[in-house]
Amino acid sequence: MEAQMQSRPQTTPGTWLRTMSGAGALTLLLTAPASLAQQPASDDAARQAFNNSCRTCHSVKEGDNRLGPNLNKIVGRKAGSLPNYNYSPSMKEAGFVWDQDKLTRFMVKPDEIVSGNKMQPYGGVSAEEAAKVVGYLQAAGSQ
Repeated sequence: MEAQMQSRPQTTPGTWLRTMSGAGALTLLLTAPASLAQQPASDDAARQAFNNSCRTCHSVKEGDNRLGPNLNKIVGRKAGSLPNYNYSPSMKEAGFVWDQDKLTRFMVKPDEIVSGNKMQPYGGVSAEEAAKVVGYLQAAGSQ
């Protein structure tokens, strides 16, 4: 009796690895929550930075003014211009529009940006934390 051998296609280790890694990537994409696919990993760190440094006095919800004004859509807003908030005279007269750089510098050393402002951050904010907060504010304001 003659044994029949079936021919199998020859595969190299590289072909096998590419096939397996492609399948693994597809599985990961199909099983990852939609929120992870849409948000970079740094979002949690940025939200935490806001919560640690700002949330006691500020909100990102429009109209929710607290001890400090709400920070919804702060990037691109004229300083001291939010209705229904009692800004210091110096903030009302600041004459600039908030951008990433001004916000970051204001959180680190508020009096260097607007002398006589009412904001006194607890223990100060590092430039790194301030940059995370600005990123969070931009993301929260665009939703």
